[in-house]
Amino acid sequence: MHAGPGGCGWAPLWSPHARRPPRGGADDDGQRRRPDHLGREQSLLDPPVRARWETITVPGAFETRHAQIDAQVILEGSGSFVVPDAVAPRWPEPTTDHELLWEDHLPDVATRWFVVADGRGRVDWSFTGDSDLKLHVLVCRGTPAGYLQRLRDLGVGYFVVGDERVEPRAALARIRRRLGATRVIADSGGTLNASLLREGLVDILDIVTLPGLVGGAGTPTMMDGPPLPAGVLPRRLDLIDVQVEGAAVRTRYRVRTTDGPARSMRTGSPLKARGSVPHA
Repeated sequence: MHAGPGGCGWAPLWSPHARRPPRGGADDDGQRRRPDHLGREQSLLDPPVRARWETITVPGAFETRHAQIDAQVILEGSGSFVVPDAVAPRWPEPTTDHELLWEDHLPDVATRWFVVADGRGRVDWSFTGDSDLKLHVLVCRGTPAGYLQRLRDLGVGYFVVGDERVEPRAALARIRRRLGATRVIADSGGTLNASLLREGLVDILDIVTLPGLVGGAGTPTMMDGPPLPAGVLPRRLDLIDVQVEGAAVRTRYRVRTTDGPARSMRTGSPLKARGSVPHA
């Protein structure tokens, strides 16, 4: 599997619209507005936020990385599309039989998939794919039933993988078995990246460092989420290679494990994880 930390400096493939809760400050209409600093609570789908991050990109640098990896699945978290404290929209009442609604739904076939983990059902999709790339969603038993109905109404498939949250290991196993994917690139944010790495589901980190400094305690990183628990050692990496294009630097590492490269369900082909974030 190829997985990549997003959250900064990537170009979104979709145009979702999700209801976002108000936050600090006040607009002329009395509604509270989002702060204008670059932090985890900002969404890259907001044009002003994305424009600020893009000032440190290097045009043309490592444009062929995804083609080189040739993954059948791109994996993302919902945090790439909505702000962290966004709440789910008001979804329609389910019309599908209850038992059928909570079964895996795979209405289409595709050569490539864009898979998004959205256990809280927060993203209201407006574009669901084309002839080459199809959207597929990872949900759990705690996902609002109305969201599953909305996905069905849109013709979007989903896998139910987990009870209260989407379980990464179960999700990757289902992706391998049902979608036939042997290689996945997770081009996601720090929360999903941390979960994949700590569960031993990452084989390779592919990191692009861009020439810019942001800093600040709330700045997104390639590994967010809870702190490393007491007694747990940092994940060790072995350098594979370093490449330079313009002012951008691409560094690839193999993730060390106690029992060799991480593998899907501990069998089959190695999982490969790829990271692509500007370092601040």
